[in-house]
Amino acid sequence: MLTTVEKILFILLAIGSSYYGGKRFYDVYRTIARGKPDDRFDDLGERIWRALWIVVSQQSVFKMRPLVSFLHALIFYGFVFYFLVNVVDVFEGFFALHARGGGWNAFNLAADLLTAAVLIGIVGMIVRRFFVHPKDFAFADNVPLRDGARAAIVRDSSIVAGFIIFHVGCRLLFKATQLTLEGGDPFQPVSSGFAVLFSGLDPRALEGLNHFFWWGALGAILLFIPYFPRSKHIHLFMAPINLALKKGKAGVLQPMDFEKEEVFGASKLEEFAWPRLLDAYSCIMCNRCQDVCPATTTGKALSPAAILINERYELNSIFPNFAAGQESPRPLLDFALSEEAAWACTTCNACVEVCPVGNEQMLHIIDVRRERVLSAAEFPNGLKNAFNHMERAGNPWGMPADERMAWAKGLPFPVPTLREKSNPEVLYWVGCAVAFDPRAQKIARSMVELFNAAGVDWAVIGKEEKCTGDTARRTGNEYLFAQMAAENVAALDEVKPKVIVTTCPHCFHTIANEYPQFGGNYVVKHHTDYINELIGNGKLKLTPKGDGAVTYHDPCYLGRHNGIFDPPRALIQATGAKLIEPGRTRSNSFCCGAGGGQFWKEEEKGNERVATNRYRELKQTGAKTVATGCPFCMRMITEETAKEEPETAMEVLDIAEIVARNLAK
Repeated sequence: MLTTVEKILFILLAIGSSYYGGKRFYDVYRTIARGKPDDRFDDLGERIWRALWIVVSQQSVFKMRPLVSFLHALIFYGFVFYFLVNVVDVFEGFFALHARGGGWNAFNLAADLLTAAVLIGIVGMIVRRFFVHPKDFAFADNVPLRDGARAAIVRDSSIVAGFIIFHVGCRLLFKATQLTLEGGDPFQPVSSGFAVLFSGLDPRALEGLNHFFWWGALGAILLFIPYFPRSKHIHLFMAPINLALKKGKAGVLQPMDFEKEEVFGASKLEEFAWPRLLDAYSCIMCNRCQDVCPATTTGKALSPAAILINERYELNSIFPNFAAGQESPRPLLDFALSEEAAWACTTCNACVEVCPVGNEQMLHIIDVRRERVLSAAEFPNGLKNAFNHMERAGNPWGMPADERMAWAKGLPFPVPTLREKSNPEVLYWVGCAVAFDPRAQKIARSMVELFNAAGVDWAVIGKEEKCTGDTARRTGNEYLFAQMAAENVAALDEVKPKVIVTTCPHCFHTIANEYPQFGGNYVVKHHTDYINELIGNGKLKLTPKGDGAVTYHDPCYLGRHNGIFDPPRALIQATGAKLIEPGRTRSNSFCCGAGGGQFWKEEEKGNERVATNRYRELKQTGAKTVATGCPFCMRMITEETAKEEPETAMEVLDIAEIVARNLAK
């Protein structure tokens, strides 16, 4: 039991720690509140429950790095229980509570084993971090990092690791010295084992050590609390909040109110919406996001992890003045990322998908792009052409409207338009890529064959169809996107389509998930999903030919953005082909490199093209055919096959083409 002096000292230390720690936590709250409004408090009860389940199950952590995730789980579950352990230890010191025997056995066993678990977990993490030096902790030389960030990362990690080792180690030795004085306890096997180290010591020396280790365990917490808000350990509190307040569908961009907003996009920290600032504090600096980033993987200057780390250390450097309302002293492009990095993003959503704490790194980049386009008017030349074409011709190719139906010329089947059939069961949204890209036009021709074979009542809009505006929105031209979305929604509302079927995942994503922001609510299906339904209800008959092995490339905007993974695979297998999965597949699929406006501009410098990296992986499966569900993916992969000899190159086919080849005659 503590002496009176020790109790007074502990109480004073606790008051001081609570005051300074609480003040800094409040400043963190004020810092986050500096961000622009973003309504994320709907269905709060459901949000909290979902976040608790994700946190308790650690499912977001175990998405990759299984061994590291296991070590993290040991630390996490130990620290969750340690909230109770520390309270009990305080009562033992203050009130001579004898937490042993009887009803305490289960508590002591759990505390003892979890103490060992935390120590095993943190030692494993330290060995990996400081001795193994895995590549996922490294940043390429061309990735912008804030001055001093590299040293700060090591320092922060060292302080946190040192705190955990000291705090939990002292708690273990506190119990070990206690058991040396009182005798072993089968319900504290680890502490009993360490008690052997102190056997034979004088009881007075043991009592002194027992007090020292009690202070080491609990005093370490009180000393660490004021530092907590500046450390990456703050993710213990911020991550659950971030997970709870995360958007229901990651990657769906929010519209801008051009009449009310004074700043378009973000050039400074305070111009972000508040969830972006919460992201910076939630980041644990695990760098999983850069592991899966196509730009980082292919040597570009972009690292989504570096963006959040740079923002965190910038906030720490201007804290608490920023919390008090002062402007941040410099623009984001001076410390968070470079213009080159901002334009290297493919908006594939891989960083958001893999983040264990719910960060939305991609949205930071989109906000910077919006500022570059709408305020600074500085963006790549290729995008200038695409924007001009969308404004003047209604499509990024710049093709005249009269050419939109060129894909249908020479077909043995009629292609009805809405002028001829005003109320079809299915409205086939062809999309610009399928309408104008000569190779992708074969997808539309296959769809006509499938619609007619199944007896579907369908039609297309015809030459009046326009681009959905996806490219404009992903590249920051929100104003142009809003115009195109409003026009398309008005046109579709006149048609009142029962079902819209698209062959482009980008069209699908935009109409299904983002047009509702403009009042357009429709039933939208990707063609792989719709064809699978036709086969399932017996309207479409196949004669499986099993033409060798096929590997499937998951398009980002179909799979990761919208969770459509199984229908394309079911269709491949329905044709009798052998499906071989590449190494990165489904939610972990690797981007083709076309998204985020990359298709319309020069790819940033790096070690290789994103498409080259992906094609090499697809080639390694040994399959003869690459199946895709996106015209942009088809184009990017086909460009890679063109670099090979025809006899060795893989055949690239859309799912619709594969199914059409296997139609029952």
